[in-house]
Amino acid sequence: MTLHRFFVPPDLMRGDRFPLPSPIERQVRSVLRLRDGDEIVLLPGDGSAARCALDGGECVVRERCAAAGEPSHRLAIVQALLKGDGLEQVIRRGTEVGVASFRLVVTERCVAREINPRRLERLRAVAREAAEQSERGIVPPVEGPATLAAVLSSSSVLLLERHDAARLGGLEAPSTLIVGPEGGWTPAEVEEAQGAGVQLAGLGPRILRSETVAPVAAAVVLSRTGDFA
Repeated sequence: MTLHRFFVPPDLMRGDRFPLPSPIERQVRSVLRLRDGDEIVLLPGDGSAARCALDGGECVVRERCAAAGEPSHRLAIVQALLKGDGLEQVIRRGTEVGVASFRLVVTERCVAREINPRRLERLRAVAREAAEQSERGIVPPVEGPATLAAVLSSSSVLLLERHDAARLGGLEAPSTLIVGPEGGWTPAEVEEAQGAGVQLAGLGPRILRSETVAPVAAAVVLSRTGDFA
């Protein structure tokens, strides 16, 4: 039987016996209808996990251990703003694959030019839900939009469509992947990235949807480091 997993603030799960954390109480008791003796896994977000049994209104810790779902290679995704629900798909699938963090960026060809606080909180909730489902030990943070200049570094790889100079799978595993919007990168942006020491790479001869690029690229990188597939 699969155990339900919940990220909760660490100060609500101190000791070996503590009250059922209030943020998940309704879901545990009213939605999932779990009973005394049933077990859940609580995650403080630091890479550890606590397997607990329900006992009245309390949780009794039966085991504490490291969460098994965290990659050793910490990969960040810098994602240009996308229209519709594209960002939710990037965050959800990227979290499932093993992305460690997300940073949003506004580029010249972005259709969406800004993101409101409510939408940003929704993306963070998507990351949390996906981390619980995929048995991660942390919730990847989702940072608000920055300019392209602010996210460029020599440890990054910028992904291009049908780029002939290099394939991502042939490069040393980068720490950051920079993914463009629906319209791709402008020549000026590519030149700016190269000037900052960013490597350029492609994924192959096919054109992927914008929301597909980041999860696929993350899988390629984490496969090379032994953290995926």
